[in-house]
Amino acid sequence: MAPETGASYPPRAMTLAAMPEPMDSPAPAPATSATPPATSATTNDVPAFGWSAYAERVNGRFAMVGFAAVLLIEALTGDTFLHWAGLVP
Repeated sequence: MAPETGASYPPRAMTLAAMPEPMDSPAPAPATSATPPATSATTNDVPAFGWSAYAERVNGRFAMVGFAAVLLIEALTGDTFLHWAGLVP
């Protein structure tokens, strides 16, 4: 998804120490009994079903693991994966 037109972002080279101080923020909201949604271990994305960025990232990682497994099977057996799996004679 493209950023909104006119949005300004800090330069990539800006370090945390060089970033401007945040404006005064309002007082924090009172604590509620609702638990905030859990985020991913590697990003701040909330795991969600459907066409979310989190689901696509996890799907891509599983695809890479599966592809590596197929290459490993072919290297160790000296046979194609389809023949090894019994899908072709």
